[in-house]
Amino acid sequence: MQANEALKEFDTDDLQHADNSFLHPWENVKTIGENKRTVVTRSEGVYLYDSDGNRLLDGPAGMWCVNVGHGRKEIADVISEQAMQMPYYSPWSLTNAPASILSERIAKLAPGDLNHVFFTTCGSTAVDSALRFAMFYNNSLGRTEKKHIICRNDGYHGSTYLGASVSGKTRDKNLLDFETNTVHHIPSPNPYRRPEGMSVAEFRDAKVADLENKILELGADKVAVFIAEPILASGGVIVPPPGYHKACLEVCHKYDVLYISDEVVTAFGRLGHFFASETVFDIVPDMITMAKGLTSGYIPMGGVLISDRLLKQLGDSAEEYGYFSNGFTYSGHPIASVAALENIDIMQREGLMEHVQEVGPYMQERLRELIDIPIVGDVRGMGLMSCVECVISQESKDPLTMDYEIGNRVDKHCQELGLIVRPIINMCVMSPPLIITKAQIDDMVGILRAGIERAMDDVRREGLWAG
Repeated sequence: MQANEALKEFDTDDLQHADNSFLHPWENVKTIGENKRTVVTRSEGVYLYDSDGNRLLDGPAGMWCVNVGHGRKEIADVISEQAMQMPYYSPWSLTNAPASILSERIAKLAPGDLNHVFFTTCGSTAVDSALRFAMFYNNSLGRTEKKHIICRNDGYHGSTYLGASVSGKTRDKNLLDFETNTVHHIPSPNPYRRPEGMSVAEFRDAKVADLENKILELGADKVAVFIAEPILASGGVIVPPPGYHKACLEVCHKYDVLYISDEVVTAFGRLGHFFASETVFDIVPDMITMAKGLTSGYIPMGGVLISDRLLKQLGDSAEEYGYFSNGFTYSGHPIASVAALENIDIMQREGLMEHVQEVGPYMQERLRELIDIPIVGDVRGMGLMSCVECVISQESKDPLTMDYEIGNRVDKHCQELGLIVRPIINMCVMSPPLIITKAQIDDMVGILRAGIERAMDDVRREGLWAG
């Protein structure tokens, strides 16, 4: 019996019991053995189906990643064909056709002179590799003191040791160790949290000044790199003020600091473009990291785009030993590469960039209607990524949190109504598959409204909120 057929013999109770042997990401170890998660058994289009047959709209697109939607036979077919033709090869001294063609394809889509791709296994290893390349670059040029990394509060860059160290979400720092000698966080560029009476333009200038001041404090000869998401995704879909990224890049150029644009979430269509750095935010960084939408989550893959300028400088350097000793068993994996190639084909063939440019503003407009709910303090986003933030009052803007977080309460009610939400403490994040229609957006917003209102009634009834 094939494995997928054997799984049909298990009911929901069996699956939930077995699941307690699976140590999940961000697992609360105190509840191991007691968890009863929703068990997803199949998916199609923008929908998931659980083990009890309930249909759930996939509001987060998995985790920002199922961009072309679930059940794309075209991707499944090329994965199967490649597995039979050649499932693996060693990327150290050989190459394979899919990875070679994919690297050239991505380079043509990328901005400026970002024409070389270093393939990794996921977003975390892409970030780690980009940061390691920054150190390799400076060491090769004899600038061995240029080691410090500047990043931002509310940013998220992965779960490797270095990627987690440069992440700036406070709640992710519990009981773990991080690099602190060379990693420095500057304040979040969240306009919603700007001081009362300060204009958005003034706030932008203040956040750019945070970067320049940190460089000057550390010494420009000591700072290697600044890493920034175009939109701070897991930090709550924080959209920095207009002109912020361009001004930060100018500061980096001024002090000879490399700029990494972490597009693990925003690349491959989330904002209606294959890459958002130049087309949306008017910057051509030194490196771009990618993952998630690269294969639409069908198989793990990530990568780093590296500027020709940087590589030429290394080639012209006097160092004889020029090996970038960083890589992975699955770098440029042939099966992942064909999945990515077919994924890009689908996006171009079906005009998904143009579709997002049309339905993205519609989703943002519909979600902004939720601001009339008393516990909703802010609704923000761009393209097909957005966040609804719950607060004690719209005047104080204090986050509405409790032992059982409001975001989880909203997600629980929404699941009962047919929608999966990405709950982050007091926030609800939505980033549906790019193929979503306006009618499906209407359904999503309607269910989200009902879920928030039910959660509001819960906390009012339990005396956790006096609004």
